[in-house]
Amino acid sequence: MLLRLLLLLAALISTPAVAQRADRATPGWVRVRLETAAGPIVLALNAKRAPLTTANFLKYVDDGRFNGVTFYRSARNRKAPQHGFVQSGIRTEAMRILDPLPHESTKKTGIRHLDMTISMARRGEPGTANGNFFITVGPAAWMDWSPTNPGYAAFGRVVAGQALVRRILAAPTTGAMRGTLLRNPVVVRRMVRLDGKAKPTGKPQAWRVRR
Repeated sequence: MLLRLLLLLAALISTPAVAQRADRATPGWVRVRLETAAGPIVLALNAKRAPLTTANFLKYVDDGRFNGVTFYRSARNRKAPQHGFVQSGIRTEAMRILDPLPHESTKKTGIRHLDMTISMARRGEPGTANGNFFITVGPAAWMDWSPTNPGYAAFGRVVAGQALVRRILAAPTTGAMRGTLLRNPVVVRRMVRLDGKAKPTGKPQAWRVRR
């Protein structure tokens, strides 16, 4: 009996706190609201366990670099089409891009790719992520670190708007990008942080001039 209680206590101590609410701040987490043309999505970013990845994402948010981008990709699991991921971000728009960031793997952070996890897309090798991200629908263990796979940098989760994320995943796609490019991309009108003070980078915002 004593051993069982000790094991239970150890599990409680080692289990990280998870932000379950979209309507209030949680220490160690930063909420971001995505105001899309189809409705709002609220993210909770784990600044304590994935500080570099969270800080990078917030730079894009605070600069307005994500304003006007789209959810452009829906990659559904062929065997279980209700699972997969949706992708958004700056794509290859050079005027919005900031420096790549070091790879915070799931081995380092302990943040696994579960249902409604937000993670960084990358162009190739770890360390090439910048302003593109994806949200998983259903668990995606293959995106986690393993001895033969560096995986992707998960850094938070969706705490509101999960139904919208699932609708985006189910939306029609075209044949481009192996059949994953959304026929009607969902515009992200703007992103805004809900916790803490915005910290713009002060770097040039050439895409605003172009528009």
